[in-house]
Amino acid sequence: MNFPLVLFVLLVITGSIWLLDTLLWKNKRTPEDNEPWWIEYPKSFFPIILIVFSLRSFVIEPFKIPSGSMIPTLLVGDFILVNKYTYGIRLPVINKKVFDINEPKRGDVLVFRYPEDPSIDYIKRVVGLPGDTITYHNKQLIINGETIRTEYEGDYKYVESGFGYIYSDRFSEYLTDESHSILINQDVKGIQFSNVRQFEFKENCKYRSTGFTCEVPPGNYFTLGDNRDSSSDSRYWGFVPEENIVGKAFMIWWNFGDFGRIGLAIK
Repeated sequence: MNFPLVLFVLLVITGSIWLLDTLLWKNKRTPEDNEPWWIEYPKSFFPIILIVFSLRSFVIEPFKIPSGSMIPTLLVGDFILVNKYTYGIRLPVINKKVFDINEPKRGDVLVFRYPEDPSIDYIKRVVGLPGDTITYHNKQLIINGETIRTEYEGDYKYVESGFGYIYSDRFSEYLTDESHSILINQDVKGIQFSNVRQFEFKENCKYRSTGFTCEVPPGNYFTLGDNRDSSSDSRYWGFVPEENIVGKAFMIWWNFGDFGRIGLAIK
C-alpha cells in the first residue's frame, strides 16, 4: 500500500470539506442546526492529517528494518527515523526535488526507492558518489584507486531466519575519518554472479571472478549493505538514481526486542 498517497487523498478530502464548510455550508445553517457528522468528522481529522502529512513529507519519516542486510549497524526489528530534508525539499508522493540543500556523502546510511520497484523502500550505505570508480576485489573495497582501510574487531554471530546462526568476521571500515562496522563471511564469495541482473548503466561495470569494478554515472550513487555477504545491493541491481532518494537514516527510535537500542545514532 502506498501510504503517502493514501495520506494525501485523505488530506485532500478532509481539507476540501473543511474549506467548503467554511466558505459555503456553514453560512446556510441556522444557530439551532447541528453540524452534520460527515462535516464534523472530516473537519476534526483534517488538522491531524495535515500535521502528519507535513512531518512525513518534509521533516522526518519512520521506517522499520525488515532484513539483516545492514547488520551490525541496523538489526531486524529496528524502527528508525529518516531525515527527509537533509538532501533537499521534495514534493510529496511524486518525490520530485524542488530545492537543493545537501548531497549524499560517502558513508551516509541512505533510504531510497528500490530501482527495480520504486514502491519498495531500501536502506543501504553510500559507497560511491557520481564519478567515482568502485572496485571490490577479494572482499576489499577500493575507491578511486585507494584501498579503504579496515580493522578487525572480532567474531560476530547472528540468527538468520531459516538458517540458524551465521558466523562472520566484524571489521571497522573507514569510508571517511569516522568508522562504521561491517560483516564479512569468509565462507561466502564476494559476489554471487547468479544474482546479477540487467540494469541501467550496466556497461559501466566489469565483473570478474574476484569481484567487480563500476564507474558511477552522473546523478547516481553506488550502495552496499554493511552485512556484505548477505545484502542485495548495487552489486546486483545497479546504481541508485538521485530521484529515488528518500532521506538519511539518523536514529533508532524503537526496538521491541532490545530496549537498549532505543535512541542510538546511526553511523
